[in-house]
Amino acid sequence: MRDRQNTIVCCFDPRSPGITAYHIHEWIHENLHLAEDDVRTIQIDGPRRRVYIKFTSGERMQSVLQDSNGQLEFRHDNGELSQVIIELAGMGMKNIRIASLRPELTENTIRDSLSKCGEVKNIREELWTSVYRYKVYNGIRIVDMKLKQHLPSHMSIAGNDALISYDGQPLTCYKCNETGHL
Repeated sequence: MRDRQNTIVCCFDPRSPGITAYHIHEWIHENLHLAEDDVRTIQIDGPRRRVYIKFTSGERMQSVLQDSNGQLEFRHDNGELSQVIIELAGMGMKNIRIASLRPELTENTIRDSLSKCGEVKNIREELWTSVYRYKVYNGIRIVDMKLKQHLPSHMSIAGNDALISYDGQPLTCYKCNETGHL
């Protein structure tokens, strides 16, 4: 699956009163200060109370993230205010698989290496399944992490070349870590 590119997600409080598409468009205009040519797509996920905004430019998207500082308010018709969390689409909680690490590598070392990309919630070791004779650890670490930026497909962790994968991860080059080529 290819991750959403140049896209932010506005997460509206699920406990707040319902919001119409018209009000969402007006809120975007008044609070994010977007011109029509800044926006390629506005997608509303009503049941999950999320609005995805795909930008025509990554620079404009980054300026909106910076200007909003990740949070704004929505004023409802009844005057009630609710918080709106604004983040890159595809971020949030991810279940990350890390292969090729030495078994002796500590959780703290892994946590320290990944912390620049988000908040590590939990680290555990994966076991071989019961179809194999030895139900022991297979060398893969599973990291539950709230991402604030994507992880590359591989990175060095305490001198180990680790292979990293998760749903929605953009593929990166094994040599230069840039997207768009391998």
